[in-house]
Amino acid sequence: MKENIRKPWLLVITIGLGTLLNPLNSSMISVALTRLQNEFALTFADASWLISIFYLASAAGQPVMGKLSDMFGPKKLFIAGLIIVAAASILAPFSPNYPFLLGCRALQAIGSSTLFPSGMSMVRTHITEGQGKALAVLSVFASTSAAFGPSIGGFLVASWDWHSIFLVNFPFIIVSFLLAIFILPNTEQGKFEAKRIDFSGIALFIIAIVGLILFLLSLDQNIRWWALLLFVAAAVGFYFFERRQEEPFIDVKGLTKNRYVSFIYLQFMSINLIHYCFFFGFPTYLQQVRDYNEQHTGLIMLSLAGFGVIVAPLAGRLIDKYGSKLPMVIGASLLLVGTGLLLTYNEASPLIWFIIIMAVLGMGNGFNNISSQTALYEHVDAEDTGSASGLFQTSRYLGSILSSSLLGLTFNRHLDTEHLHLVAIICFVFCIFVVALAFKLPGRLRGKNA
Repeated sequence: MKENIRKPWLLVITIGLGTLLNPLNSSMISVALTRLQNEFALTFADASWLISIFYLASAAGQPVMGKLSDMFGPKKLFIAGLIIVAAASILAPFSPNYPFLLGCRALQAIGSSTLFPSGMSMVRTHITEGQGKALAVLSVFASTSAAFGPSIGGFLVASWDWHSIFLVNFPFIIVSFLLAIFILPNTEQGKFEAKRIDFSGIALFIIAIVGLILFLLSLDQNIRWWALLLFVAAAVGFYFFERRQEEPFIDVKGLTKNRYVSFIYLQFMSINLIHYCFFFGFPTYLQQVRDYNEQHTGLIMLSLAGFGVIVAPLAGRLIDKYGSKLPMVIGASLLLVGTGLLLTYNEASPLIWFIIIMAVLGMGNGFNNISSQTALYEHVDAEDTGSASGLFQTSRYLGSILSSSLLGLTFNRHLDTEHLHLVAIICFVFCIFVVALAFKLPGRLRGKNA
């Protein structure tokens, strides 16, 4: 039974304050990595696990939490998610060692991953008029917190050290928690069915990704061939196991139904690999090579994320008029150009040139994010939207995880402009792949398989 929501804007604000925690915490860490390396005596490869474990826990946690939300009720799960994030944010500043901090990051990711599916469930159920506007506002919460995360993190780390990037969560948690108690509607809970949760599939997925990360990070030293074998065995086992499941963690059968949708997933994974190489690589380079402090680094990073937010409305208008292909080609081209321009940057280059390069890359990401999502919905049937969206998010997480491994491999022993160029060269190859896929996609196709 639907509960009447007299003030839907309060519902949206309550959910928005919770859902911004995941993108905020995934982005603030970028400016704190250097300080954490010094604090725990880490190599960059070691520190890159702070990025990987957050996205890995998010990838595994979000689908599970969506099903638990259906079983226990979205309000209960939303409040539980806030409590989990609060617990992780309290414990992290007192971490006695690095493994404990990694555990807090994983817990933080699981808790914040609970908030999005439960929040979306309440919006879809209880806001019938102006639902699109409500979802757009929630998107603004997420994109803005991700865009300003490095700047917020830079200011906090410069003023109060790395502990503050965890403690800053509490104003959002407290306000969202208090509003959730009184504003969020009580929804009838379903029946708990453990068999609906694909624990075996999740375990195989995590083992495969961890094996891949361990193998990639070992390529510049003693190569861990056992990690490659672990990855291959777990990945093959995962594929065949998931094909037999009624409610799989990842719908591998769906990947073979529509080749254009598979291309979109591959392209979006590559886009995120490229974007997060720069998003997490630039702050470390600016601090450790160019000697900028955390606060200045955070301000400089605004040009990368900020320009993505600025061009998003233009991308939306182009999509409405021409479909997703044109803005996708524009975004892929800007990404290619920006990555190419990065190869012209050197120690003698002025800061303004670096900011211009970041602005081009940021605009490319702004076009890519919205056009990729729209392209996905243009090429899937309505009844497949839910599973397609889940795989879309998984491809984002996989790209992010691979970016941290690439940075861990290239920045581990030496961090200088030459190694920044090495990252740019690798990303340039992926940019060519992204551009090729953008041109390969057909024009506007709504709800029909190609």
